[in-house]
Amino acid sequence: MELPALNPSLQYLYPTHLLFPYHFIPANYVHWTETPESHIFSADLPGVRKEEIKVEVEDSRYLIIRTEAVDESSEPAKSFMRKFRLPGMIDLDGISAGYEDGVLTITVPRFRRNGFYIDPADKPEQLEVVARAA
Repeated sequence: MELPALNPSLQYLYPTHLLFPYHFIPANYVHWTETPESHIFSADLPGVRKEEIKVEVEDSRYLIIRTEAVDESSEPAKSFMRKFRLPGMIDLDGISAGYEDGVLTITVPRFRRNGFYIDPADKPEQLEVVARAA
């Protein structure tokens, strides 16, 4: 028994989630989370050793995550490379990465300006008038 081919016009009649109800996440998916303090990138890299992972910042704009073989004789368990454009106002010196149980987590902190803050307790009770406008 031969099944008829899927009519291409059906994609316009029905939304994609009804035609393909299963939500597929690729194996090399990198999850990005934004918090008030930082941006957090996490990637599942099972079977990759810590020495094979390389995280770098290129031109102060791009975050690159890749796996590289430590020796030429051994290949990485999984070939992986992703490049992300970093948002503005981040602290490049504060970027940190951790690898635990096959999950790589990179934290990119936001840049905080240290503006001045006037504590209301420091304000004198009486303000002295130094000059008057004419």
